[in-house]
Amino acid sequence: MDKLDRLMGLKGALAAGEYTPDGKLVEYKGNLPKEMAEMVAMMVAANTLMGKMQAEGFTRLSGMKWTPFHGWAVAAGDYAVCVMGNYGVFVELSKADFNEIFKTLMEVAQS
Repeated sequence: MDKLDRLMGLKGALAAGEYTPDGKLVEYKGNLPKEMAEMVAMMVAANTLMGKMQAEGFTRLSGMKWTPFHGWAVAAGDYAVCVMGNYGVFVELSKADFNEIFKTLMEVAQS
């Protein structure tokens, strides 16, 4: 099964995509205009870079193991975006199973 199809098969999934570390859209599925998907790819790359920086700083300052950085999520209103590696998925909060989302994202990102 295609990686994006796996992500779209998650409960509550509205859109899924792959992006490059510098914020370029590779591909996506879901009901988003291409311009929005391209903007999301830039946002996801920027937030991922910030998360990596924070994880490295937390590790240095706290002595706790925050690395390697795996991913992140933001939930607001009725939706969430969840990201690992170069893949992300938009989900409806009321339908989302975050354990399943992050398990699947980890598998997709590492395959």
